[in-house]
Amino acid sequence: MNLDDKSLQELFHLANRFGNRHYHRLTPQDFEDYRKFDYWRYVNGDSECETTQESKNWVRDHSDWHCPICGERFSNQGGRTIDHKLPRAQYPWLSLDFRNLWVICRPCNQEKADMHWYEYEHYMLTHHPDRYPAVKNARPAQLLKMLRQ
Repeated sequence: MNLDDKSLQELFHLANRFGNRHYHRLTPQDFEDYRKFDYWRYVNGDSECETTQESKNWVRDHSDWHCPICGERFSNQGGRTIDHKLPRAQYPWLSLDFRNLWVICRPCNQEKADMHWYEYEHYMLTHHPDRYPAVKNARPAQLLKMLRQ
């Protein structure tokens, strides 16, 4: 199946169907990975503390000076954030899968919130059509394909 040929609604339904099936079979390792992400991102898992040097290095290595969605300089948008393309609340087993992470600015992260990826694509298409190509280009197709298995 070619994911690019599917409509957003079909893709959203497909991702939910497979995500929900996996969600009900979570293992203790899935929850451990979820907690490891908090530790990796924050010192001692505390969001009040500074981020770890390892996560700072990852952000530096996986971003440049501009947000891939809005194109604004990170320094003009309150900095960089690590975001899960597929929300970890819905897909906790993907918390530490680096294919699921990307670096976007704070306003874009807040606007995306916990939207499912295809819900986010639809939102961007209707509210920010000029930004939609960037969002579609960042689609986590490999992860969505993996969910089908």
